Amino acid sequence: MKFIFACISTLLFLQSTAAQEEFVVPSRFITKFPFVQLTGGIILLQGRFDKFKDTLNFILDTGSGGISLDSTTADYFGVKPEPSSRTIRGIAGVRNVSFLNNKKLHLPGLTIDSLNFHVSNYDILTAVYGERIDGIIGYSVFSRYIVRINYDSTQVEFWTKGTFKYPRGGHLLRPAITALPVQVARLKDNRAVETRFLIDMGAGLNVLFSRDFIKDSNVLRANRKLYTKEAEGLGGKVDMQVTVLKEFRIGPYKFRNMPVNVFDDEFNVTSYPHLGGLIGNDLLRRFNVVINYEQKEFHLLPNSHFYDPFDYAYSGIELYLINGRIIIGDVAKDSPAESAGVREGDVVVAINKNFIQNISLYKATLQSANEGVNLILLRDGQLQEFKFKVKNILKNQ
Repeated sequence: MKFIFACISTLLFLQSTAAQEEFVVPSRFITKFPFVQLTGGIILLQGRFDKFKDTLNFILDTGSGGISLDSTTADYFGVKPEPSSRTIRGIAGVRNVSFLNNKKLHLPGLTIDSLNFHVSNYDILTAVYGERIDGIIGYSVFSRYIVRINYDSTQVEFWTKGTFKYPRGGHLLRPAITALPVQVARLKDNRAVETRFLIDMGAGLNVLFSRDFIKDSNVLRANRKLYTKEAEGLGGKVDMQVTVLKEFRIGPYKFRNMPVNVFDDEFNVTSYPHLGGLIGNDLLRRFNVVINYEQKEFHLLPNSHFYDPFDYAYSGIELYLINGRIIIGDVAKDSPAESAGVREGDVVVAINKNFIQNISLYKATLQSANEGVNLILLRDGQLQEFKFKVKNILKNQ
C-alpha cells in the first residue's frame, strides 16, 4: 500500500514538474527589423508572399482577425483564391472573401508557414497613405509569437511563445483576447464612463466611438462641437465627426483634451453594446508595446512620444495619391477648405509653395492648427490658388 502511494505521489510529482517546466519555457528571440511609420502611427512591415521574390508592404494590425493579401497583388502574382461563404466587416462595409490557403509569409529573419490569406481590395488604403499596401498582418501571426514594438527606434521584434521578461516600468494590460484584443478603459467628459474597446493598431486615430455609445452613455458635454470629416477603411469611405474628450484613461495612463472620432456604426464593427469603440495607433504609438496573445497581455511603456501634442487641426479635406497625382478627396461641408472654394477632384500642384509632391509632407502641413494654407490646384486644366486658415478644434469647446 505504501509502495502504491509512493508510486502515485511520484507520478503526480513528475506530472506537476513536467507541467511547470512546460509553463516556464522561456521565450526565445527570433528576429528584429525596422518598420516604417505612416500617418496616424500606422506600422508598415516589408515581407514576401509565399514563393514570390517581390518585396511587399504589410500593415501590422491587431484589429484584423487573420491575415490578408490585396486583390491587385494577387492578380499580379497570378494566384487564384478559393471562394468562401465567410465575410469580413469594416467601418464602411461587409464583404465576402476568398482565400489563398496554406501559404507562407517571409519576414526578415522569419518564415511563417501554413497561413490562410483572405483576399481583399486595399486600393483606398494605398491612395490614403501614398504607399502601396499589399496586405494586412493580424491574428494569424500575433497568435504564434510575442511581438515587441519600439516606436523610438522604429524596430519590431519577434519572439517565440513562452515566459517573457517585460521591460522595467510601464504597465501590464490584460485584455480579453479571442481573435481580437478587447480592453477596458475609462473616459470622462460630461460624466465618467467605463467601457470596453477594441485595441486596433490598424486605425490611424486616437479613439473611435460609435454614435450609439455616445448617445446612450451621455458621456460628451452637450456643447461639444463636432467637425465633419471623412475616414477610410475596409469597404471604402465613411463620414465621421471629430471632437475633443476631456479625459481618457487606459491602465494608469491619463490623456486630457484628446481628439476623438464619432461615427455611425452601420455595419456594427464595434458590436455595440459589447464595445463602445476602438483604440487606435495614434494613441498606442506613445508607448513601446509588447504584445503577448498567448498570455493575453499587452505591456505598455511610455516612450519619447508620450507627451507629443495632439493634432487639433481641421482643414476639412482629405488627400489621396491616385495614378501618381495627389488629389483632393472629400471636402467637408462648412469646413475652411470648402469656404475657400476647394472642390473634390482638384489636383494638388503645391501647398505653401512646396512643389515636392510628397503626400506625407502635405498632410503634415495641413496638421498645423491656426496656420494659413496656400493651395495651388489644377482644375479643368487651369491652375488656381486657394487660401484658408486651418481651424483648431480645441477652441470653442
